[in-house]
Amino acid sequence: LKCGMRTTKCQLLVTSLCVMLLGLSIATLSTVTHYGLHFTLISNVSLDSNAYRVIHHTAFYFGICLSMTLILAALLSSAATVRESQCLTAMGFFCFALAFCGLIPAACWRYTHSTEVEDSMMDVYDFVYEEVRRNTSSFRRHELTAIHEAFLCCGKHSPFGDTTNVENKTCPPGQVQDEGQ
Repeated sequence: LKCGMRTTKCQLLVTSLCVMLLGLSIATLSTVTHYGLHFTLISNVSLDSNAYRVIHHTAFYFGICLSMTLILAALLSSAATVRESQCLTAMGFFCFALAFCGLIPAACWRYTHSTEVEDSMMDVYDFVYEEVRRNTSSFRRHELTAIHEAFLCCGKHSPFGDTTNVENKTCPPGQVQDEGQ
């Protein structure tokens, strides 16, 4: 019986360690995504009417809250295992329940709004591109050049066919031939 209890405690401690690593990795991913060049570039350029900035910040804060909940649950579970405390065990399970209840709406949102992030990013790009196409002295040209360099893209196909001037001025050298990519 004693050997079985030790084995169970070891399994619970290893599980708590894995949950803690999961929480740390979610926090790291949220931070890298929030402060990464690609995402901050689009977020800084986006208009107030565009939904991307709201999605960008919401995803970051949701990820940080989820990671902190998982880390707290892992710490409580570890302490409950070592001290054999029913109160700490209940608090750990409560934190796991909170994390699970937070993931359900996130999964539903992801399923029902599957293309919203991509569409809002493309709306930002289209806005900046059209601003540069209409007014070549615009400060948006620097933003468009930064987008082209960050995403390794170069322009887009226009039904009007007058995009080559924009690509020549905003695409990194060597990518002008990849126009529309």
